[in-house]
Amino acid sequence: MAFNAAHHNFSSIYCSDLIRAHETAKMLAARRDLEVQTLPELRERHYGIFQGITAVEGKEKYPDAYAHYIARDPNYDFETGESMLQHAKRVATAIDNMTRHHSGQLIAAVSHAGVLDIIYRQATGRPLHTTRDFIIPNCALNWFSFDVHGWHLEAWDDHHHLANVLTESAE
Repeated sequence: MAFNAAHHNFSSIYCSDLIRAHETAKMLAARRDLEVQTLPELRERHYGIFQGITAVEGKEKYPDAYAHYIARDPNYDFETGESMLQHAKRVATAIDNMTRHHSGQLIAAVSHAGVLDIIYRQATGRPLHTTRDFIIPNCALNWFSFDVHGWHLEAWDDHHHLANVLTESAE
């Protein structure tokens, strides 16, 4: 099944409170003259002492923290940040609240890789502590449904809407 955001009538559009997500959501909302509803709960995970540095820098500067990071320790919060479990709970609560307030409606959420990781795992039953065996796509449409049985993945990494974006080299 092909999905296309431009051809759907979303009842609401939500996004993270970070600028890059909000800018994307505004473009989608403008198509349907909708207001973007900002939710900090859709923000990326806070990595505490790793915030603003690369994993390589984290490995050099904080070797013990890096060991937790590599082990995918779901309880480790990077001393001043958020554990995977805390992040997953925050994201799940936000998604559950959105779906409860828009039962039977089509809604859009614009967010970040870590949020997508949580939603994908919830919908497919993959545990948090396992190595990611799926890609986190940029600029893709990812479609989920929610019912009394839980979250379901309908389509992942759908890029068909970008097919004609660049018709010649960007150089």
